[in-house]
Amino acid sequence: MVSRSRAGEPVLHGLEFGLNEWLVDEQYKRYLEDPGSVDQTWRDFFAVPATAIGHQPRPGTTAAHDSAAEAAVKAVRVAALIDAYRVRGHLVADTDPLTPAGTVAHPELDITAFGLREEDLRTEFVVDGFAGRSTMALGDVLDVLRKSYCRTVGTEYMHIQTSRERRWIQERVESPQPRPDRGEQLQILYRLGAAEAFETFLQTKYVGQKRYSLEGGESAIVLLDALLLRSIGQGVGEAVIGMAHRGRLNVLANIIGKSYAEIFHEFEDAVDIRSVQGSGDVKYHLGAEGTYRALDGGTIGVSVVANPSHLEIVGPVAQGVVRAKQELAADGTGEGGSSVLPVVVHGDAAFAGQGVVSETLNMSQLPGYRTGGTVHVVINNQVGFTTSPASGRSSTYATDVARTIEAPILHVNGDDPEAVVRVARLAFDYRQAFHKDVVVDLICYRRNGHSEVDDPSITQPAMYDRIDARPSVRKLYAGALVRRGDVDERQVDGALRDYQGHLERAFAETRAASQPASPPPRPLTPANAGDGTAPPTATAITEATARQIIASQTALPQGFTAHPRVLPQLQRRTKMPDAGTIDWATAEALALGSLLLDGVPVRLAGQDSRRGTFGQRHAVLTDRHTGAEHTPLNSLGAQAAGFTPYDSMLSELAALAFEYGYSVARPGTLVLWEAQFGDFANGAQTVVDEYISSSEQKWGQRSGVTLLLPHGLEGQGPDHSSARIERFLQLCAQGNMTVAMPSLPGNYFHLLRQQALDEHKRPLVVFTPKSMLRSKAATSRLPEFTTGGFRAVIPDETADTAGIRRVLVCSGKVFHDLDAHRRDAGLSDTAIVRLERLYPFPAEELGAELARFPAGAEVRWVQEEPENQGAWSFVTPQLHRVAGRPVACVSRPEAPAPAVGSARRHAGEQKALVASAYR
Repeated sequence: MVSRSRAGEPVLHGLEFGLNEWLVDEQYKRYLEDPGSVDQTWRDFFAVPATAIGHQPRPGTTAAHDSAAEAAVKAVRVAALIDAYRVRGHLVADTDPLTPAGTVAHPELDITAFGLREEDLRTEFVVDGFAGRSTMALGDVLDVLRKSYCRTVGTEYMHIQTSRERRWIQERVESPQPRPDRGEQLQILYRLGAAEAFETFLQTKYVGQKRYSLEGGESAIVLLDALLLRSIGQGVGEAVIGMAHRGRLNVLANIIGKSYAEIFHEFEDAVDIRSVQGSGDVKYHLGAEGTYRALDGGTIGVSVVANPSHLEIVGPVAQGVVRAKQELAADGTGEGGSSVLPVVVHGDAAFAGQGVVSETLNMSQLPGYRTGGTVHVVINNQVGFTTSPASGRSSTYATDVARTIEAPILHVNGDDPEAVVRVARLAFDYRQAFHKDVVVDLICYRRNGHSEVDDPSITQPAMYDRIDARPSVRKLYAGALVRRGDVDERQVDGALRDYQGHLERAFAETRAASQPASPPPRPLTPANAGDGTAPPTATAITEATARQIIASQTALPQGFTAHPRVLPQLQRRTKMPDAGTIDWATAEALALGSLLLDGVPVRLAGQDSRRGTFGQRHAVLTDRHTGAEHTPLNSLGAQAAGFTPYDSMLSELAALAFEYGYSVARPGTLVLWEAQFGDFANGAQTVVDEYISSSEQKWGQRSGVTLLLPHGLEGQGPDHSSARIERFLQLCAQGNMTVAMPSLPGNYFHLLRQQALDEHKRPLVVFTPKSMLRSKAATSRLPEFTTGGFRAVIPDETADTAGIRRVLVCSGKVFHDLDAHRRDAGLSDTAIVRLERLYPFPAEELGAELARFPAGAEVRWVQEEPENQGAWSFVTPQLHRVAGRPVACVSRPEAPAPAVGSARRHAGEQKALVASAYR
């Protein structure tokens, strides 16, 4: 943006050296106070009488003085020119392979915009260390600027607020860039050849099959290759790659080392069915692990995280995987940020369009989520499916969202593979130096449509005319090397033939071994997935352990002042075991604390989770005077595992995806994600659908992530009432996860311990209480923690079975309302059975309980939720089968919203619902 000062001089907003009256005055004030506080250019400027904008020469000055003043002014103008290129040079860089070089200009980069003329090109100016020089001719300055900022790399970094980071980048970008040696050139050429030949081979052998090829962006393989080589040199032990489907098969083959035969088997649909459980997934969604080997023998473990088609959701999953691996590498003592490198590969349209990108970037420096910096690679095809950038984003670049976290953005022409390698090394080095995210915008093109069966020329005809006429990057690079005399044609052709030979041999072997037909993959069944009927895990603890954990709640460090509203809550906890009134928060502390003493680490993350949405947990205490923090459950002794509670940013989608990834990579840890209110999980529905409910069936990937979702209709309105039980139950099948709604703290305690200690990992969804957190009716006695285990069905132990005419089956909070009404009304003909686990459905336990009552007793399902919501639709066929008789539903009427907005109306509805259960 350019405006005009009062003197008519152009003012370049955001430049450190823009010449205008205000800036000159400000710099002069600083100079008078401390000459060393301003740059040498300004010191020279103020050392002579100023004739610049708004400043009149002092009486008696000489022409020599005026000449010196003019020179000083021009030196400042040169400094402003340098800064302008640093800020805006990327706008005119030759980064688009489909646009002829030199066709983009910017008026603010013209020397005349700074009051400089052509005759100044040979004049020496003070440049104060630019390009390692103290003085330079203006022509030489321009030459360095154009080479540094306007060729095939556009470096965008002046939005970074930290001057040390900016200087670090400047020193590397503004220095001469040596040409790669012959070995590096051959490495690049081979990688390009491998990437191109792989795609060409698949196109020839499997015509019409979708593969989401990398053609047009083959330099991505060169970039990843350079990153891994740099990682090996810096001692990084592992790299984790998260990416969508474009180019994925190429990465699996040429980076991860997945065998060609295995990939060809997938195209032949000849995968060994015995190796597949569940549904499986398409080949370009599958993950893989391998070892990358450098020519010098160095190695690095590398993996690609499995992903669904939902664009960009794999990003936070990969971050969670990396964080877990880093903590394991650090032996749980901290963040091992240098041990595992996260690399996330994006598409340009998705990077700009998907909100989860912004959420994930926001995580990058947060205590509970940082991974020491991620290298983001945007494979910029310059088009979405069919959508052009003009319709796909409002920003200049697809990568502009990364400016929000002050990440440097390196735009590079994908048809200059040597520049791609330089940029990859710069990105890696920046990440290692500053432990921050960095973005590489690999500007290339997509030679085919969104998939190989799509015709992109229908919507981008001019663009695809240029693409069709353009040689591949391998051909362009090979031609350049031959012209420069770096290699000869024989070497180029020989390398390509050698790679094609490998592919042909693997293809022939695949065809010879392929089976003509395959039965469908066998589904997950209770036998191989677990259905909740396995021998129960021992979850009870000793009384001594319980008292040790409760004592830790008030054992504060010396001099620590707890908040006066918090300390009484903690003190009440110490009395609960003897009073027989252990509440939910204390039961949870007992579960987590005992797991820590068992050596099981616990990670808790969520919105306001350290305190708890309802002020109930207080997992972390804050000193009232100093702000110092204390985590009571981390004071159980040196032998205990670590407890890491984190408040998350206000996000559900990326936050839950992160916890899922973390749980996959660290199965020995209890990983808890808590929503502020249960319905907030709506924002993470993609994670629930694509990962939590189905990852084991699709990819054989197990997770023990636990979701804590506050649920209950309590007069707070349509929002913050329902955690949408019905949606989770609709996804339940083949033993894929556990869904529970406990009614007592003691049962919640056993449920959490069972989840952590079970060897077979699967997700757990718990509908947790709100008003029950402080309800006297919803408390447990100490023996409930020291004996027994989780009860999927809690029988009615007070009912006289012979006189029962009616059996009410329910889950969660409504039990306490029903029980209170029964006691108040003095009813003895009704039993209330609690279904604490909704899935896997405890048919055997429930059947045994119902069999205690007369065969003629009526069975009713009772729920607070409207009839079309809650658990009713799911439990109906199960209850009919178990009860052996019709089962009626007592609920609110069908409704599109979960609850009413009036607290008075809610109370009337609740009273009527409870009463109707007994009529």
